[in-house]
Amino acid sequence: MMMKRGGRAFMAERHGAGMRVRGMTTLDRAAFKRDVVIPALKVNSDIINKVVKSIKGVLLKRPGITRVREDPEDESRRFLLLDPHRISPNCSLSESEQQILKSFNISPEIVKYNLELTYDHFKVEEILQAVLPKGQEVPTAFSRVGHIAHLNLRDHQLPYKHIIGQVIIDKNSGITCAVNKTNTIENAYRNFQMEVLAGDEANMITKVKENHLVYEFDFSKVYWNPRLSTEHMRIINLLKPGDLLFDVFAGVGPFAVPAAKKGCVVFANDLNPESYKWLQRNCKLNKVDKKVKVFNMDGRDFLEGPVKEELENQLSLKERKCSLHIVMNLPAMAVEFLGIFRHLLDGEPSSADLPTVHCYSFSKHDNPVQDVQDRVETCLGTSLEGLCSVELVRNVAPNKEMMCITFSLPAKVLYKPLSSLAGADNPQEPVSKRLRSSEESPEEKMNLMV
Repeated sequence: MMMKRGGRAFMAERHGAGMRVRGMTTLDRAAFKRDVVIPALKVNSDIINKVVKSIKGVLLKRPGITRVREDPEDESRRFLLLDPHRISPNCSLSESEQQILKSFNISPEIVKYNLELTYDHFKVEEILQAVLPKGQEVPTAFSRVGHIAHLNLRDHQLPYKHIIGQVIIDKNSGITCAVNKTNTIENAYRNFQMEVLAGDEANMITKVKENHLVYEFDFSKVYWNPRLSTEHMRIINLLKPGDLLFDVFAGVGPFAVPAAKKGCVVFANDLNPESYKWLQRNCKLNKVDKKVKVFNMDGRDFLEGPVKEELENQLSLKERKCSLHIVMNLPAMAVEFLGIFRHLLDGEPSSADLPTVHCYSFSKHDNPVQDVQDRVETCLGTSLEGLCSVELVRNVAPNKEMMCITFSLPAKVLYKPLSSLAGADNPQEPVSKRLRSSEESPEEKMNLMV
């Protein structure tokens, strides 16, 4: 299980043939106990600290193990435990390390030290490598959401899911619950089904810090992804104090709260009543509730209602100092909402400073940048060549990228043509109206973020 490279002569087990934990499905911590023999040096106690600093690169480093041990046969000396991985096959130190020992008048002779190892002394990957069948991938990566560890286990790991969850809890300070996502996000509220693997399943309300701000929410009922922290800040850095931000799919506030904290005025919306509740809570927690107007609406209704009304107000001003930004972070389907902007407003713009849209999307295309731009142009009914930028946010899965396209809404898209306002026949109904039918909202019928 461990320590199989250099220094093999010192790694013989004193009792038995080793831990019999392979295939274990219920965690038995006592089964990990073993006695081993490892390399050590004998060093005078009065210089032990100096020696430790001088050869720390070859000293044993394991959880819970003190590498300086008393010598029961000589009170004036100490055993200094060495890392078997850093000892040569012939069980000797390097020339440079021997020279260091010589400067302290210490014999470079390596002696044997009997050491008891327990469950507490092994690392996560060592324990799981010993438990899972040989050759199987060991799940050591997870997303930390406050006190909750969020894992995405593969099918072959599921028989060992409870051990995996418990080991993650045992070996990570502050984590008291481990959960596994059991499906993709398949509902309008953007929360996924989860199974508690180990720990306190009654407490799903957690608190996290992101970019110096605090967020609190029920992880079982809302969407939160700590891997998007950098992307949240990238967008916030594009804003200036006084700007106006419309957050169409706001969640619990990772865009809305820092934007308001920066001095922006924010209209934040989410369809999920739980997200709406925690969004309000997070605005108050971070003392920005006076700068954020919170809505609990379908994204389409939000765009055609409060957003349209405020855009009309802002774009009618002859002198407007603030910039307008619209964030649409619903990558599984946000592009489909862009058709709502086609001929959303009457009249003509009073300035060339029209709203900037930041729209997220998934792509499985070989050229995801072009793929996203093509789909956006189709929804808007116009070319954005040279007028947009597309950023890679993160790799979601093999051959699946999360992208963000940023562009200024063209006036010919946002405003109705004069012929339409004059009452001329318009054989093609605007896309935003054609998509408004008796069928359910796209938010209610498509898989959302993963």
